Amino acid sequence: MSILIKGGRVIDPANKIDAFLDILIENNKISKVAKDIKTQASRMIDATDKIVAPGIIDMHVHLRQPGREDKETVATATAAASRGGVTTVLAMPNTNPAMDCLENIELSQGIINKDARIKVLICGAISRGRLGKELSDVASLKKGGVYAISDDGCSVDSDELMFEALKEAKQSEVLTICHSEDKKLSGRGVINMGFNSTRLGLRGISNESEYKRVARDIELAEKAGAAVHIAHVSCRQSVEIIAKAKKKGVKLSCETAPHYFSLTEDALLGYDTNMKMNPPLRSSEDVAAIKQGLKDGTIDVIASDHAPHTENEKDIEFERAEFGVVGLETELSAGITELIDTKLLDWNQLFEKIALNPARILGLDSGSLSEGRPADIVIISGDKEWTVKKNELISKSKNSAFLGRILKGVVDYTICDGKIVYTRKLNAH
Repeated sequence: MSILIKGGRVIDPANKIDAFLDILIENNKISKVAKDIKTQASRMIDATDKIVAPGIIDMHVHLRQPGREDKETVATATAAASRGGVTTVLAMPNTNPAMDCLENIELSQGIINKDARIKVLICGAISRGRLGKELSDVASLKKGGVYAISDDGCSVDSDELMFEALKEAKQSEVLTICHSEDKKLSGRGVINMGFNSTRLGLRGISNESEYKRVARDIELAEKAGAAVHIAHVSCRQSVEIIAKAKKKGVKLSCETAPHYFSLTEDALLGYDTNMKMNPPLRSSEDVAAIKQGLKDGTIDVIASDHAPHTENEKDIEFERAEFGVVGLETELSAGITELIDTKLLDWNQLFEKIALNPARILGLDSGSLSEGRPADIVIISGDKEWTVKKNELISKSKNSAFLGRILKGVVDYTICDGKIVYTRKLNAH
């Protein structure tokens, strides 16, 4: 099927485009981007007053399947992703069983082939069972098609094992993604350490538990000559360490999540467990540093860290509640609301963080609207507001940090590999 998208404001950071153009899609690829395309197509989409941009590539998503289908499934997560304008996700390996061997990768791939509405890439585990004791066979994981390795949810405590992992990853040409957290320092903490943790009588998690491990992971990567990607950066010191290492020329990229530039630790004053995540929401000083890091390019990527949990895992005492929030359906709108609307970033800079940079870091041929590339496209009403409502979220779990918030930017169409996978009118409640 051919699709002609007419008259939208085309945003394409790869080609430095911000102009009113048409896009023709033929044979699942972008065949032409130009003014006033006359070709007949089997489907025409009027994109007047809309933003047309590359589909979002979310580098940090927990699909929960196999093993915890009560929280989320490949089918529900990819449907939620399509509503959020996401056309590719990198699935984290903390499933049950963990993605630590070829057999488990094949199991996961079978589910993806059957149920996924968008593209799902698999991230393998650094260590067997993600226990940090014994290295997975990285070369075999690479043969199985993984795009990266990570023990996300856990940090690898052993310097020796982490160094070996980085060397193996370099040899196999896969990216290492680090969950940088020193458990000896974060301990049994549940929120950011500071005035609020004392006031609420809850155990605190220090910035130090993150930034000390960030520094170690970067140091080991530099020693191994390997590329490294730091996940969910949340505090000022981490941003500073990353900026310094980049200036030195370390092969380094990093991401933050929308909650870390949209919310501060004050969101926890009502003991709302939907605000409980790891790393935790930090101080306003940390939020300002994250925003500055996004503006000056220190932070390369915005990813959701979509972490679904059931109601009975969240609707309990704060200390016992699970860490994590869903984010596939809100990440784009949070970015528009907090970064575009406040003029911190322009449209090209936002799509650099959510499409182009993730594609480059993972070595994908998507993330741009270049002719001949896969037709992964999102069409957005940039000024349209919506309220995040629990009963309207497509994700199986509803633990969003943005419930009740009014956000800007609504996805009208999501096109993945030349197929329309989401249309707002059909999905309206």
